[in-house]
Amino acid sequence: MNDAIAVRVPASSANLGAGFDVLGMALDLHLDVGIGDAPAAARSIDRHHPTSRAFASFGATTEPTPPMWVHTSIPMGRGLGFSGAARVGGAALGALVHAEDPDAALVAARDGVLDVAVALEGHGDNAAASVFGGVVAWIDGRAIPLRVGPKLASASVVVWIPDLATSTDRSRSILPDAVARADAVHNLGRMAQFVLAIEHDDPSLLAGATDDRLHQAVRLPEVPGAAAALDAGIAAGAWCGWLSGSGPTVAFLADAITVEAVIASLPETGHVKHLHIADRGVHLIPIPGR
Repeated sequence: MNDAIAVRVPASSANLGAGFDVLGMALDLHLDVGIGDAPAAARSIDRHHPTSRAFASFGATTEPTPPMWVHTSIPMGRGLGFSGAARVGGAALGALVHAEDPDAALVAARDGVLDVAVALEGHGDNAAASVFGGVVAWIDGRAIPLRVGPKLASASVVVWIPDLATSTDRSRSILPDAVARADAVHNLGRMAQFVLAIEHDDPSLLAGATDDRLHQAVRLPEVPGAAAALDAGIAAGAWCGWLSGSGPTVAFLADAITVEAVIASLPETGHVKHLHIADRGVHLIPIPGR
């Protein structure tokens, strides 16, 4: 048994505007999880933690359950994929605990890790981004990574995070059960536009590509300041912006020329992080301090 092993899992932003329940983007905020004694700054977790549950759900038969720990920079309940990342990390550890070659085992186990995380999390777009990195489409139970070219790979992702949490379940409960045909067609066009912008590495196609009519208009009023933040960031020069997952975080893609203006434009009722797209999904890391 590997009694001291650790993985790093990126945060994620889902929906990306019009790609409701389909598109996800990995971000370079991370959650580190490991087996063994907790290193400095990490905290030990019990068997009820979502990471531990995912570890057990992967089929890890180690008895007794080994000590596990978590260290994270992903805020909880902010629409940045904390719960998905925690479950991806736990499932990954379950795949590696008995592996002779952990690097090869993790590559081979990615689909299984994703299956476990989705079964527990319920949101394939978030979990797929955390497993594979980059930008992914979650379609009929399958993760399809998109090619992220150099312009967008180096772009800034600005996130405005207000000091409140949201419940995804409650946020879903306020969405309408049916939508107008015109709104569905609108979203199909915008999602195609976003995917083409990513695949062609063409930021000019991002203008309007995250304009959504299925969920954001209902969810944004639930977060004080979110609509104003979204409008301000776009007006300051961001290529596009969206409500991250069910919120409350609002995210933007911007270039190096406008990123500081975008950051300065956002309301003081939230704090801002300057991030990038994470090109790696879940992967092995050295255990901190060893």
